[in-house]
Amino acid sequence: MKSALVMLLFFILVFTAAYTGSRYMPGEWYDNLQKPSWTPPNWLFAPVWTILYIMIAISGWLVWRENGFTGALFPFILFLLQLVLNAMWTWLFFGLHKPAAAFLDITLLWFSILLLIIMFRQISKPAGMLLIPYLIWVAYAATLNYCLWKMNVPS
Repeated sequence: MKSALVMLLFFILVFTAAYTGSRYMPGEWYDNLQKPSWTPPNWLFAPVWTILYIMIAISGWLVWRENGFTGALFPFILFLLQLVLNAMWTWLFFGLHKPAAAFLDITLLWFSILLLIIMFRQISKPAGMLLIPYLIWVAYAATLNYCLWKMNVPS
């Protein structure tokens, strides 16, 4: 019973970050940006992020099962930090229309995920492995963010 409640807690944490980010959707501003040819269609983002968020939650739960919260305190602090950075990116990019600030945020997010993978793998190899697609997607998103920023700098 306790394990199921903790898993639910991880899903609540992760999907709270997702919900916060979902408050700022692509709109007219984004539609009017110049985009590289390899920009994915808007419909792709929701299913990809849903799968990634599920994997993030399960990853945290697997680490908790091995070491509990106190036994993995620093990795869980980093886990929370990357969730905050994740939610902030959407606000910075789509909410404030600040691609430069969003790029800084997503760069910090990428490094926090990389460190989290290293830390989680030391506790639970599957937990670390579950975060690798997240790291790859964020690298892709960071590259796209950078290109959108540079392609749309006002003259």
